[in-house]
Amino acid sequence: MKKSMLTILIGGFVFGSVLNANGQVKLPEIEVTAVNYKYLSSTTKEEVSEPVRTIRYEAAAYDVKESPFYEDEYDYYHISFFIPEGKILASYDKEGNLLRTAEKFSNVQLPKAVERAVAKRFPNWTISKDVYLVTYNDAKGTNKRYKLLLENDDKRMKVRIDEKGNFM
Repeated sequence: MKKSMLTILIGGFVFGSVLNANGQVKLPEIEVTAVNYKYLSSTTKEEVSEPVRTIRYEAAAYDVKESPFYEDEYDYYHISFFIPEGKILASYDKEGNLLRTAEKFSNVQLPKAVERAVAKRFPNWTISKDVYLVTYNDAKGTNKRYKLLLENDDKRMKVRIDEKGNFM
């Protein structure tokens, strides 16, 4: 029994190797480039909801040169991206580099640091609405902040906080 199992295993390996050797297809070489990696690395450090992450990848991967309205004579292009949770207004140069964004999202997943800071400072309050605002600038970096509406029974309060949990 052990010999037959060993024979089957060795036979399967040899048969698979022969199929693999004969079935190989030579593909052309491709070059993988990190398009707008600075934008992605500076905006996706904290945890965000999947729709926000997806639209950011769309904005980073957008190819201005492939768009139907691309013309060599324009230096800048302003493109809007929309999802039900929010939008991104992105500015690109004619080479396709992402220069800056203005982003606004409503009722998204809050970072743990924000939730902890609100719970610590306002223990009996709940977050009923949130607006996540992001500005990205290729030269200046990223600014992320949240506008929160807090409720406690019939009382309401608006607060502003950054992604690290610092109140403004």
